[in-house]
Amino acid sequence: MKLPSATVAASLMCLIVASAFAQTALPPAAAPSTVPVPATKRVTCLSSTQSLKGQDKRDQMQLCMAQARLDCLKQAIDQKIVGEPRKNFVKSCVGTDGAEQ
Repeated sequence: MKLPSATVAASLMCLIVASAFAQTALPPAAAPSTVPVPATKRVTCLSSTQSLKGQDKRDQMQLCMAQARLDCLKQAIDQKIVGEPRKNFVKSCVGTDGAEQ
Protein backbone atom coordinates (compact mmCIF):
# COMPACT_ATOMS: atom_id res chain seq x y z
CA MET A 1 0.00 0.00 0.00
CA LYS A 2 1.36 3.37 -0.98
CA LEU A 3 -0.40 5.57 1.56
CA PRO A 4 2.49 8.03 2.01
CA SER A 5 2.69 8.65 -1.75
CA ALA A 6 -1.08 9.13 -1.87
CA THR A 7 -0.82 11.72 0.89
CA VAL A 8 1.97 13.50 -0.94
CA ALA A 9 0.02 13.46 -4.20
CA ALA A 10 -3.10 14.82 -2.50
CA SER A 11 -1.06 17.57 -0.86
CA LEU A 12 0.52 18.49 -4.18
CA MET A 13 -2.89 18.61 -5.82
CA CYS A 14 -4.14 20.98 -3.12
CA LEU A 15 -1.12 23.22 -3.67
CA ILE A 16 -1.69 23.25 -7.43
CA VAL A 17 -5.35 24.15 -7.03
CA ALA A 18 -4.56 26.80 -4.39
CA SER A 19 -1.95 28.43 -6.61
CA ALA A 20 -4.39 28.43 -9.54
CA PHE A 21 -6.97 30.22 -7.42
CA ALA A 22 -4.38 32.67 -6.13
CA GLN A 23 -3.41 33.66 -9.68
CA THR A 24 -7.01 34.34 -10.71
CA ALA A 25 -7.77 38.00 -10.04
CA LEU A 26 -11.29 39.37 -10.35
CA PRO A 27 -12.15 43.06 -10.23
CA PRO A 28 -13.90 43.79 -6.89
CA ALA A 29 -17.03 45.26 -8.52
CA ALA A 30 -17.47 42.35 -10.96
CA ALA A 31 -17.01 39.44 -8.53
CA PRO A 32 -19.95 37.06 -9.11
CA SER A 33 -21.10 34.56 -6.48
CA THR A 34 -20.17 31.62 -8.73
CA VAL A 35 -16.61 31.89 -10.02
CA PRO A 36 -15.83 29.69 -13.04
CA VAL A 37 -12.52 27.86 -12.83
CA PRO A 38 -10.43 28.18 -16.03
CA ALA A 39 -9.38 24.51 -16.11
CA THR A 40 -11.54 21.76 -14.68
CA LYS A 41 -10.36 19.76 -11.72
CA ARG A 42 -10.29 16.71 -13.99
CA VAL A 43 -7.64 18.37 -16.14
CA THR A 44 -5.65 19.11 -12.98
CA CYS A 45 -5.91 15.46 -11.93
CA LEU A 46 -4.84 14.26 -15.37
CA SER A 47 -1.80 16.51 -15.35
CA SER A 48 -0.82 15.55 -11.81
CA THR A 49 -0.86 11.82 -12.67
CA GLN A 50 0.86 12.18 -16.04
CA SER A 51 4.21 10.89 -14.79
CA LEU A 52 2.70 7.74 -13.24
CA LYS A 53 1.99 4.42 -14.93
CA GLY A 54 -0.34 1.46 -14.48
CA GLN A 55 -2.12 0.88 -11.20
CA ASP A 56 -0.34 3.79 -9.48
CA LYS A 57 -1.76 6.16 -12.10
CA ARG A 58 -5.28 4.72 -11.76
CA ASP A 59 -5.14 4.89 -7.95
CA GLN A 60 -3.89 8.48 -7.89
CA MET A 61 -6.48 9.52 -10.48
CA GLN A 62 -9.27 8.00 -8.39
CA LEU A 63 -8.03 9.75 -5.25
CA CYS A 64 -7.65 13.06 -7.05
CA MET A 65 -11.12 12.88 -8.62
CA ALA A 66 -12.71 11.92 -5.29
CA GLN A 67 -11.06 14.94 -3.67
CA ALA A 68 -12.19 17.15 -6.57
CA ARG A 69 -15.80 15.98 -6.20
CA LEU A 70 -15.64 16.65 -2.46
CA ASP A 71 -14.21 20.14 -3.02
CA CYS A 72 -16.93 20.94 -5.58
CA LEU A 73 -19.66 19.60 -3.28
CA LYS A 74 -18.37 21.78 -0.44
CA GLN A 75 -18.43 24.77 -2.77
CA ALA A 76 -22.03 24.00 -3.80
CA ILE A 77 -23.06 23.68 -0.15
CA ASP A 78 -21.38 26.99 0.72
CA GLN A 79 -23.28 28.63 -2.14
CA LYS A 80 -26.54 27.00 -0.98
CA ILE A 81 -27.09 25.22 -4.30
CA VAL A 82 -29.57 22.33 -3.92
CA GLY A 83 -31.33 19.70 -6.01
CA GLU A 84 -30.65 19.24 -9.71
CA PRO A 85 -28.68 22.53 -9.97
CA ARG A 86 -26.26 21.16 -7.33
CA LYS A 87 -25.74 17.97 -9.32
CA ASN A 88 -25.08 19.98 -12.49
CA PHE A 89 -22.78 22.38 -10.62
CA VAL A 90 -20.65 19.55 -9.23
CA LYS A 91 -20.41 17.90 -12.67
CA SER A 92 -19.32 21.11 -14.34
CA CYS A 93 -16.96 22.00 -11.49
CA VAL A 94 -15.23 18.62 -11.61
CA GLY A 95 -15.30 18.52 -15.39
CA THR A 96 -17.05 15.22 -15.99
CA ASP A 97 -20.10 14.36 -18.02
CA GLY A 98 -21.33 12.09 -15.25
CA ALA A 99 -19.69 8.94 -16.60
CA GLU A 100 -17.39 8.61 -13.61
CA GLN A 101 -19.94 9.20 -10.88
